[in-house]
Amino acid sequence: MKKIPPVASVMTSSVLSVEIDEPVRAAEDIMIDHEIRHLPVTDSGVLVGVLSDRDIAFLSSAVEADLKQLLLVRDVCSLDVYSVEGDEPLDRVLSEMSDRHIGSAIVTDGGKIAGVFTATDACRHFAEYLRSR
Repeated sequence: MKKIPPVASVMTSSVLSVEIDEPVRAAEDIMIDHEIRHLPVTDSGVLVGVLSDRDIAFLSSAVEADLKQLLLVRDVCSLDVYSVEGDEPLDRVLSEMSDRHIGSAIVTDGGKIAGVFTATDACRHFAEYLRSR
């Protein structure tokens, strides 16, 4: 039986993040400009949460555009971030994401953000696996 790969082997390693006290509009611009759906949230460089495109979509449908300019990332992000070290077996990460009904895991290396593993990464890796069979 093949060894299950670690999450770090299939994560997206070029990661942007946003500080918790940045305006939501600034975070949204980062996500749009870089075509990403999950943005780690930091407080003085320490991982504290994650902001998703769903958080912003929900906000956009709930508040006026003027109010959106005043809100900070801390007002809309999830502080219940799922983070794992890069050597965590991929099957465990996938199971936890499924159990929690979440679309991403923030991958860390000694507590520092090393990457993001998303449902899109999972689909890409699974497609590669199927092609190799």
